[in-house]
Amino acid sequence: MSIGSVDSKGAFGGSYLTTVSTTNNTIVESPLVGAQQLDDEPTVGFTVKWAFSESMTVFTGQCFVDENGKEVLETMWLLRKHADERKDNWKVTMVGMNVFTRDV
Repeated sequence: MSIGSVDSKGAFGGSYLTTVSTTNNTIVESPLVGAQQLDDEPTVGFTVKWAFSESMTVFTGQCFVDENGKEVLETMWLLRKHADERKDNWKVTMVGMNVFTRDV
Protein backbone atom coordinates (compact mmCIF):
# COMPACT_ATOMS: atom_id res chain seq x y z
CA MET A 1 0.00 0.00 0.00
CA SER A 2 1.25 3.45 -0.87
CA ILE A 3 -0.36 6.53 0.65
CA GLY A 4 0.23 10.05 -0.61
CA SER A 5 0.27 13.17 1.50
CA VAL A 6 -2.53 13.82 3.96
CA ASP A 7 -4.29 17.15 3.43
CA SER A 8 -5.30 19.63 6.15
CA LYS A 9 -8.65 17.86 6.64
CA GLY A 10 -7.12 14.39 6.92
CA ALA A 11 -7.99 13.17 3.39
CA PHE A 12 -5.52 11.13 1.34
CA GLY A 13 -5.23 9.01 -1.79
CA GLY A 14 -2.91 6.26 -2.87
CA SER A 15 -2.70 2.79 -4.33
CA TYR A 16 -2.77 -0.80 -3.14
CA LEU A 17 -1.14 -3.85 -4.70
CA THR A 18 -2.40 -7.01 -3.05
CA THR A 19 -0.73 -10.41 -3.14
CA VAL A 20 -3.95 -12.24 -2.28
CA SER A 21 -6.99 -12.74 -4.50
CA THR A 22 -9.65 -15.32 -5.28
CA THR A 23 -9.94 -14.22 -8.91
CA ASN A 24 -8.04 -15.74 -11.82
CA ASN A 25 -7.54 -12.24 -13.26
CA THR A 26 -4.09 -10.68 -13.29
CA ILE A 27 -3.60 -8.67 -10.09
CA VAL A 28 -2.83 -5.00 -10.76
CA GLU A 29 -2.34 -1.95 -8.56
CA SER A 30 -5.67 -0.47 -7.46
CA PRO A 31 -6.64 3.04 -6.30
CA LEU A 32 -7.50 3.88 -2.71
CA VAL A 33 -9.03 6.93 -1.03
CA GLY A 34 -9.32 7.58 2.66
CA ALA A 35 -9.26 9.86 5.65
CA GLN A 36 -7.72 9.97 9.08
CA GLN A 37 -7.96 12.00 12.25
CA LEU A 38 -5.21 14.58 12.61
CA ASP A 39 -3.81 13.57 16.00
CA ASP A 40 -1.25 11.22 17.49
CA GLU A 41 -2.09 7.56 16.85
CA PRO A 42 -5.03 8.51 14.57
CA THR A 43 -8.02 6.43 13.56
CA VAL A 44 -7.99 5.75 9.81
CA GLY A 45 -10.45 4.61 7.14
CA PHE A 46 -9.89 3.92 3.46
CA THR A 47 -11.52 2.18 0.52
CA VAL A 48 -9.83 0.20 -2.26
CA LYS A 49 -11.67 -0.18 -5.59
CA TRP A 50 -10.02 -3.30 -7.00
CA ALA A 51 -9.03 -2.62 -10.63
CA PHE A 52 -8.94 -6.32 -11.54
CA SER A 53 -12.28 -7.54 -10.16
CA GLU A 54 -15.82 -6.41 -9.41
CA SER A 55 -15.15 -5.94 -5.72
CA MET A 56 -14.30 -3.28 -3.19
CA THR A 57 -12.76 -3.34 0.28
CA VAL A 58 -13.19 -0.89 3.13
CA PHE A 59 -10.59 -0.77 5.91
CA THR A 60 -10.87 0.92 9.30
CA GLY A 61 -8.35 0.97 12.06
CA GLN A 62 -5.86 2.93 14.08
CA CYS A 63 -2.18 3.82 13.90
CA PHE A 64 -0.07 3.00 16.95
CA VAL A 65 3.54 3.75 17.82
CA ASP A 66 5.27 0.96 19.74
CA GLU A 67 7.85 1.35 22.50
CA ASN A 68 10.64 1.46 19.87
CA GLY A 69 8.97 4.25 17.85
CA LYS A 70 7.80 1.89 15.08
CA GLU A 71 4.47 2.85 13.49
CA VAL A 72 1.86 0.11 13.06
CA LEU A 73 -1.56 0.43 11.40
CA GLU A 74 -3.97 -2.24 12.67
CA THR A 75 -7.13 -2.59 10.58
CA MET A 76 -10.29 -4.61 10.14
CA TRP A 77 -11.76 -4.89 6.64
CA LEU A 78 -14.89 -5.84 4.73
CA LEU A 79 -14.49 -7.04 1.14
CA ARG A 80 -17.63 -6.98 -0.97
CA LYS A 81 -17.73 -9.05 -4.17
CA HIS A 82 -20.31 -8.61 -6.91
CA ALA A 83 -23.43 -10.76 -6.41
CA ASP A 84 -24.80 -12.21 -9.64
CA GLU A 85 -28.23 -12.57 -8.05
CA ARG A 86 -29.90 -11.12 -4.96
CA LYS A 87 -30.23 -14.60 -3.46
CA ASP A 88 -26.40 -14.76 -3.35
CA ASN A 89 -26.16 -11.50 -1.36
CA TRP A 90 -25.49 -13.28 1.94
CA LYS A 91 -22.29 -14.93 0.74
CA VAL A 92 -20.41 -12.14 -1.05
CA THR A 93 -19.00 -10.15 1.90
CA MET A 94 -15.83 -11.28 3.67
CA VAL A 95 -14.28 -9.87 6.85
CA GLY A 96 -10.69 -9.92 8.03
CA MET A 97 -7.85 -7.97 9.53
CA ASN A 98 -4.49 -6.61 8.38
CA VAL A 99 -1.52 -5.07 10.16
CA PHE A 100 0.57 -2.62 8.14
CA THR A 101 4.01 -1.23 8.95
CA ARG A 102 5.83 1.68 7.34
CA ASP A 103 8.53 0.76 4.82
CA VAL A 104 11.08 3.57 4.75
